[in-house]
Amino acid sequence: MDVIALQSGSNGNSYYVEVGGLRLLIDAGISGGAAIQRLQQYGRDPRKADALLITHDHVDHTRCMGVFHRKFRVPVHVTKSTYAAASRTGKLGRIDDLKFFDPGDVLRFNKGQGEVIVSTIATPHDAVEGVAFVIEHDHKRLGILTDLGHAFDGLRDVLLSLDAVILESNYDPEMLRNGRYPLGLQRRIRGPGGHLSNFEAAELLSRVTLFGRLRWACLCHLSQDNNTPQIAMETHRKLLGRQFPLYISSRTAATPVLSLADNFSQNAIPPMP
Repeated sequence: MDVIALQSGSNGNSYYVEVGGLRLLIDAGISGGAAIQRLQQYGRDPRKADALLITHDHVDHTRCMGVFHRKFRVPVHVTKSTYAAASRTGKLGRIDDLKFFDPGDVLRFNKGQGEVIVSTIATPHDAVEGVAFVIEHDHKRLGILTDLGHAFDGLRDVLLSLDAVILESNYDPEMLRNGRYPLGLQRRIRGPGGHLSNFEAAELLSRVTLFGRLRWACLCHLSQDNNTPQIAMETHRKLLGRQFPLYISSRTAATPVLSLADNFSQNAIPPMP
């Protein structure tokens, strides 16, 4: 199971997962050209993808949903409410192959190397109908856990079941408090429908690394104004120590291929700018 974070942040989000012969794109907040360019450097091609899965309706995750569908000829797996909300922008264009699911549904795919199971988990993020995804094949489980709202009931149990995770670590509380955002926006970000802070994400990981099966984590959706890769990494290291393998996704570039077959060390995966 391999995953590449093509980009992550409020300026656009998209992930690529290759597992059991299946190629999945998750979210479409970047251009089709950027997706092609960033995957080509690792010998991958989004035009060979089998499906596009959408987490929620916010534009940094759906901006190019229609473009991905038409350019890469992939069916779009999305909830009805998410599609309706994203369509109100009037910019998605034609989408001919929509496959609707409800939060909590299990999606099943088979490309001849055994069944790939994608569990959908409802999130309390302030979207119309947000979900997180857990992708499972051959007894390995990867979580795409972004735009979560808060550390909701059951999230720790999900993390305990994972072998690897892409987890949001959006903001540093001090930077948010002392930054340029108005109070209303600050409350939204740190409220129950907002995002996880560095400390909240690190606390979750620290609780599961001793007892769970988690092999590595990639921190995603870092705020441009209220976080830095260095601060995020420092916060996580304070709670997790130096040994647990961590990576940080970029707002402007793709990560290397992150694989469940890899045994990363913190020196091999420095934070990206």
